[in-house]
Amino acid sequence: QDVMDMEEKPQTPRVSWYERHVQPCLAELLGTALFIFVGCLAVVEDSGGTGRLQPALAHGLALGVTVTVLGDI
Repeated sequence: QDVMDMEEKPQTPRVSWYERHVQPCLAELLGTALFIFVGCLAVVEDSGGTGRLQPALAHGLALGVTVTVLGDI
């Protein structure tokens, strides 16, 4: 009987409703809004020589910054 008591499984901590549902949705909303906003701003002042490079770099840099800042979520 004593051996069975020592082999209890550790309980996993309960995750709150906010961390499970709201926090990922807010992170997705913020990331998508930032991604679209930066992409639109990159195209607004499109000079003739940049072509497709400027929006691609803007999206890539925005994605990199978003992952760096919101990586803990």
